[in-house]
Amino acid sequence: MFENNEEVEKLLKKIDEDIKNELSEKRYNHSVGVMKKAEELAKIHDVDINKARLVGLAHDIGKELSSDDKLKYCSEHGLFVDDVERQNTGLLHTKIGADICKRKYGFTQDMQNAIKYHATGNENMDKLAKVLFIADKIEDGRQYDDEEHLKRLQEGRKLAKENLDKALLYEIDASLVYTIKKGKLIHMDSILTRNKIISHFSLYFS
Repeated sequence: MFENNEEVEKLLKKIDEDIKNELSEKRYNHSVGVMKKAEELAKIHDVDINKARLVGLAHDIGKELSSDDKLKYCSEHGLFVDDVERQNTGLLHTKIGADICKRKYGFTQDMQNAIKYHATGNENMDKLAKVLFIADKIEDGRQYDDEEHLKRLQEGRKLAKENLDKALLYEIDASLVYTIKKGKLIHMDSILTRNKIISHFSLYFS
């Protein structure tokens, strides 16, 4: 299905209509921006372009459910909620989004995983998942007025074109700093992802 460009365009149109109705204008525009950036990175890093566009557009489809509705969805559809997610229900939009896309749009397992991993990372991320994680952080709609954040954004965009793993590590580190400053719990998946990149690619990065 995802090799047929005509079918992919129809599905993109359907997803676009759905998220335009279900998400705020700001979140919708972000989703379109992530789709475009994911396509750009997919071309650079030899990732399936159609899958990258689809997961980019759909990745936040469950983002704006209320906390109660997120917990209710997980309960009704048998999605496991860990202790960190129960205290920070915003994280649940990833596994909810993956489940919606499986049921509603027939997304393959690798596409579901990319959506599931795009907030915390995962030590088993493939290149499609890395592309989505990074595109979410650096899409062109993200702009900052202060010099520190703007510099970080520019560096992330630079690394994304050069090396997915370096860019992923950079963005995970930035996310961890943000989470610590906010006084929130850190999900273990972020730690495991960071440690795997460093341990597996230390020689490559040196």
